[in-house]
Amino acid sequence: MSQTIITTDTPAVPPAAVRGATHTLSILVNNEPGVLMRICQVFSRRAFNIDSLVVSEGRNANFSRMTIGVSGDPSGLHQIIMQVNKLIDVIHCSEHDTEDSVVKELILVKFLADDSQRTQALQIIEHFGGKTVDLTPTSMIALVSGNTAKIDAAVSMFSQFEIIETVRTGKVVMARGEQPT
Repeated sequence: MSQTIITTDTPAVPPAAVRGATHTLSILVNNEPGVLMRICQVFSRRAFNIDSLVVSEGRNANFSRMTIGVSGDPSGLHQIIMQVNKLIDVIHCSEHDTEDSVVKELILVKFLADDSQRTQALQIIEHFGGKTVDLTPTSMIALVSGNTAKIDAAVSMFSQFEIIETVRTGKVVMARGEQPT
């Protein structure tokens, strides 16, 4: 009797529930080459996946703010925060949740929309508080910002059109009130 073995070169990607909960970290760092690489290595060694990453210069050009969305075992997150805080160029690393911070994302969606579809597309953009940032006779680019659920819902509604491409930022976060981010 012969036996057939089927293999694939691409490993299966575990669903989000298996990978672990999603967390949003804010890291203030010295604006120096190599800082991002050292921080990413900490996450990699602990088997945390970086889902989103936003890095930008702060008001003071000597510092940058990193906002990192990660997924992984919540029990290891405290260790990661402690290890990141020990890195030389890190000023401060902390986790933020939706109760103590404002978390937003932005997406640009380019899709086909002729004259007969334009009114419907504009209604969807208006519903999500977005803007039309480009308009041609055959296509549109919409800009929508909000929390992750709002962005996901907007993409779902735009999927009734032929989407040409999307560009989505990672999360940006700021602590509420007078708390430092």
